[in-house]
Amino acid sequence: MTRRTPGPDSAYLISRERLIDAPAARIFEVLATPALHSVIDGSGTVRGEQPNGPSRLSPGAKFGMDMKLGSRYRILNHVVEFEEGRRIAWRHFSAHVWRYTLEPRGDGTLVREEWDGRAVPWRFVFRLTGFTRRHPASIEATLAKLEDYVLREPDAA
Repeated sequence: MTRRTPGPDSAYLISRERLIDAPAARIFEVLATPALHSVIDGSGTVRGEQPNGPSRLSPGAKFGMDMKLGSRYRILNHVVEFEEGRRIAWRHFSAHVWRYTLEPRGDGTLVREEWDGRAVPWRFVFRLTGFTRRHPASIEATLAKLEDYVLREPDAA
């Protein structure tokens, strides 16, 4: 079950978490594999396998993503936070960050996904366009798809 992260969401820091009955290492492998991002994406914007960049992310890695939000486009992301098995985050030109943190809990893992737009100088545009209103549902859908993938494909990634 997905739940809101304790504490108030800011309009520019949106966070949800889900307890997944799988080891953190297995979940992290999925998150660190760009080719699987379209499989677990709950927003419907990430398209297909990501052919440009490394097959597995690492500190400072750059990777391209095919996207569709209205029209199709390609975005270049840069890994800005990386702690093997525990934390991974990336950003692109607009400076907002997608972050995942993993905390082992018994036989499972508490997975937190965050969209962090606090560093974006023109962040008010996200609110004006309704972008931030869509994130909670998209994050919840991503965490559900991540859980489904990890439990269904335990040896993948």
